Amino acid sequence: MTNIQLASLFAAISLLGANQLVRAADPTHSDQPSVAPAEAISKLKEGNGRYTSGNLQHPGQTTARRTELATTQRPFAIIVSCSDSRVPPEIVFDQGLGDLFIVRVAGNVINDEGLGSIEYAVDHLGSRLILVLGHQRCGAVQAANETIAAKSKAPAHIQSLVTAIKPAVESTVKGDLDATIKANVEYVVNALRSSTPILKPKVDSGDVQVIGGYYSLDTGSVTFLDEK
Repeated sequence: MTNIQLASLFAAISLLGANQLVRAADPTHSDQPSVAPAEAISKLKEGNGRYTSGNLQHPGQTTARRTELATTQRPFAIIVSCSDSRVPPEIVFDQGLGDLFIVRVAGNVINDEGLGSIEYAVDHLGSRLILVLGHQRCGAVQAANETIAAKSKAPAHIQSLVTAIKPAVESTVKGDLDATIKANVEYVVNALRSSTPILKPKVDSGDVQVIGGYYSLDTGSVTFLDEK
């Protein structure tokens, strides 16, 4: 083996060791394999089924599970949901500690901070499913509808929510509130699918899946709107 070959070999070994040290130094990194999007969807559907039927298992809420997660996490799905107090994802999907990475904002809209949180979960925690969850009778969407129809502005920072939801309102002028809620979900889903530089390549390759969902306040059931 020549000196050049030896030098290249040592450099490769050093680089590999450095990468392992970086990953080991990340307290959130786990060696557990990531959950494929299809499996993650099944887990969410099964959990929601338990919730709607009243057969909750409350998994992963033991002292042992808390201890297990003290230095690592590997959430199997990212949930982008509304802040509405009636739609807590961990309960709606009957999941426990470390299962879901949740970003909640009124109207389930996305800003830079929310997007950065999602990118972190995908890039560092290995989450491969992103669910944008809208819900029946969403107050944020209704307020945006009414504010835009009146050609007025919402007070203070609430106007930022109206601005974020405006595309959905404008695309469903002849529709009802439900139509706007679902259009808003679709708008956020498409925004995430096309977000560069992290999400779009992973979505295009099939490594990450972004879908929409609609939660019924009346029944507790989640309808998955788009599973492509």
